[in-house]
Amino acid sequence: MVDISHPLSYNLAALVAGLVLATGLIGTVSAAEYLVGPDPDDWWTVYPDHHPGAGSEVDHPSWVLELLEDGPILILDHSTNCEACIKQEEAANAVLEEVGEDAIAFENLIADPNNERANALFEIYDPNAGTWYIPLTVIITLVEDEEGNVVVGWHSGEGETGEDWLLSYVEDAIQYHEENVGDWDA
Repeated sequence: MVDISHPLSYNLAALVAGLVLATGLIGTVSAAEYLVGPDPDDWWTVYPDHHPGAGSEVDHPSWVLELLEDGPILILDHSTNCEACIKQEEAANAVLEEVGEDAIAFENLIADPNNERANALFEIYDPNAGTWYIPLTVIITLVEDEEGNVVVGWHSGEGETGEDWLLSYVEDAIQYHEENVGDWDA
């Protein structure tokens, strides 16, 4: 009789070790909820598929890139007298309280014809490039593109998105930034 238990145990151990390593590697790719891509719920590196400029590069303002060196950014572009704006600001404040105000930079901008920074955000980050609706909420972080390069990733929404939506993207932004900031060439 031939004893095959010794080679079998090595093969079984190698198989188990391989599965454990593969599972661990897959788990460390990212714990983020949303993927990077062109779809409506994705993190975008270029204008998304539903945008008239789909696939085109985004010209991020210099002040955004400077803030991004220190962490992800949440921008709320709104008025002080619309119901959706008031609710979105409340949601933003609740999210900031939950994740900690030091975890993400918060730019609270008032949409006004004289506020160039607020107006420029609609030109750049309006998810549909159509009629501007307030509030505009923009979350910006660092992600890997399809070639493995660390680039600016962003997502935006118009109108009241709600606290759950906002929290999920903010948590993603924090996670992605922590994963990628060391490899970003600002």
